[in-house]
Amino acid sequence: MPAPEITPGAPCWIDLMTSDIATARQFYGELFGWEYETGDEEKYGGYTTARKNGKTVAGLMQKDADQAGMPDVWSTYLRSDDAEATASAVAANGGQVYMPPMDVPEQGHMAVFGDAAGAAIGVWQPREMKGYELVAEPGAAAWHELHTKDYDTAVKFYQDVFGWDTDVMSDTPEFRYTTLGAGDSAKAGIMDASGYLPADVPSNWQVYFNVEDADASIEKAVALGATVIDGPEDSPFGRLASLADPTGAMFKIIA
Repeated sequence: MPAPEITPGAPCWIDLMTSDIATARQFYGELFGWEYETGDEEKYGGYTTARKNGKTVAGLMQKDADQAGMPDVWSTYLRSDDAEATASAVAANGGQVYMPPMDVPEQGHMAVFGDAAGAAIGVWQPREMKGYELVAEPGAAAWHELHTKDYDTAVKFYQDVFGWDTDVMSDTPEFRYTTLGAGDSAKAGIMDASGYLPADVPSNWQVYFNVEDADASIEKAVALGATVIDGPEDSPFGRLASLADPTGAMFKIIA
């Protein structure tokens, strides 16, 4: 498979902030067939890169003491050609700068923002590390989806800050959904979640992983300590389910 084409503003990387990196490595390694490389502790804080068939697919990071009270979570990163300019645009368009752009030696610059509806979103400005090298293949990210409590505000935010060329896939009261790009070339989606997200759950990004067989993957995940949150169910795009890994980080699978 050729490397995915990652355009500015599009998803380019995912990583897991986990309270137990040894458990996470074992779980995702057995579920998705990942192999790992751990970065230099002094340079990269022990950041672990996951690979599938020799291609980078994700990162894993052990939470430190300051993050102990935060839930384990998968994060999506959007590509930026200028992380500092993106930070300024985030602030100017109603967002928040959670972590200002920081240099990752030789690899690039990263930052974490809150969009105008309160969802956390990462940004990556590449140097040597361009982003993931495999998408929409078993064991790799297949889709990125924002579940937002303020749909109109969120859509405008990503248009204005990240230059999204959006397409309205559905605009009924029951299902409002906008994509980055259209049809088969779409790279991410925004869903109106105001009707179902609980009051104590903020707007959030969710990652879908491609699997060959959803039911078999669920059975294996549960045997490895995961919990089924929702599904499996058939959709026009494939059979999908929501799961939580052994430490509670939520992710989705789609076959």
